[in-house]
Amino acid sequence: MKVLLVKPLALSDHIQPPLGLGYLAESIKDAHAVEIIDCLKQQIDCESLCRHIEQCQPDVVGFQTYTYDVKFVREASRKIKKMHPEIIILVGGPHPSCVPTTIFTTFPDLDFGFAGEAENGLRKFLDGADHDNIPGLIYRKNDQVVCNDPELKMNLDDLGMPAWELLKPENYPEAQHGFFYKKFPIAPILITRGCPYQCTFCAGNLISGHRVRKRSIPHVINEILYLYHDRGIREFHIIDDNFTINAEYAKEFLRELKKQQLDISWATPNGVRMNTLDEELLNLMKETGLYLISLGIESGSDRVLSSMKKELNVEQIHHYVSMIHRSGIDIAGFFIMGFPGETEAEIRQTIELAVSLPIIRANFFTYLPFPGTETYRELEANGKLGAVDWENFYFMSAAYVPETLTRKQLKYLQRLAFVRFYLRPGIFFKTLGGIRSLRHLLFFIKRFYHWLIMS
Repeated sequence: MKVLLVKPLALSDHIQPPLGLGYLAESIKDAHAVEIIDCLKQQIDCESLCRHIEQCQPDVVGFQTYTYDVKFVREASRKIKKMHPEIIILVGGPHPSCVPTTIFTTFPDLDFGFAGEAENGLRKFLDGADHDNIPGLIYRKNDQVVCNDPELKMNLDDLGMPAWELLKPENYPEAQHGFFYKKFPIAPILITRGCPYQCTFCAGNLISGHRVRKRSIPHVINEILYLYHDRGIREFHIIDDNFTINAEYAKEFLRELKKQQLDISWATPNGVRMNTLDEELLNLMKETGLYLISLGIESGSDRVLSSMKKELNVEQIHHYVSMIHRSGIDIAGFFIMGFPGETEAEIRQTIELAVSLPIIRANFFTYLPFPGTETYRELEANGKLGAVDWENFYFMSAAYVPETLTRKQLKYLQRLAFVRFYLRPGIFFKTLGGIRSLRHLLFFIKRFYHWLIMS
């Protein structure tokens, strides 16, 4: 079959190769013709996507779908079905994985969906397997929505590498995952899947499960060597949810990476759990080219951290951040504002914590009730989801506002946090010093506009 896999156009600063689609393409490319189109990278709107579909005439169109993609995918699906009713339309990714029973209501023109990791399921679907035997498939049967149990591959090596020849990471811009970088070109890699933690705002384990599964170290090293020698990649972004959760595995991997003597830099833009780090691991990270470690700090209030089930308090945050700082590795912190029940005073505690820590970058996200998460279910049970702005479901948009605040207050506090953090002279000039080119400057201006002005 002829398959088109689509990353939708969205209001996002993360312009990076869609690894999920790359793995799906790898699982089917030996038996089916597959193409990946990144609408975000190429700024392809629904009309342009439909023109491309008119030209390539696929049998199947599959959309990678986050909650903020719902509007685009719904519109694109409607236009595709109107143009070519015979085309099979699929959705997969975080949104259908978290709320599988609602996808046919959300996307009226949809044919099928997938929940969880879909590499094996998609292959079976395209090969014509019976629907009842396809893991993760979401489909209609006798006017009922059926959601087959997903399958989590225990041996990640069996998935191979993403179809890099289709993703072409060397053609992506500098501002892939965030804004700053050290070397270029950049590629993301995934070493482990799964998360055992219970953070109430996160949907990660709804997609990849609670059990952490890892690739063999030779398999990862071979992928890095391929990207380095064959595609010219010089920086790697490890986008695992829990790369350092098994410290001994991480150390063994880094020792093998060090032996390769590659001229690379790397970062952890999705963040690591700070309580999984020790001095030996940090030293290996720095020796192999780590220049920035991201941490999910989230809040300056112990009460809010407890509500989030972060298993950390403010005193521990100071301890771990100081330890990392002593290693000589730069630190970025992630913070959440507007968590359910959070007060203005607690948000101001978060701002004070951010400016007190020895970190060089910070991002202040407004809380989003991701479908399927614990806090989402609580809000749903209490009838508090009606006020969510689902059409603008972005971290910078204050799509949800707790009853303790107004949207105006929340946006003011978010802007105040950015101003307080980045207008300190040392941080301000260090940030400006990270701008590497005119194109990079334009990305910076766009990001500034999205976060502080437009929203």
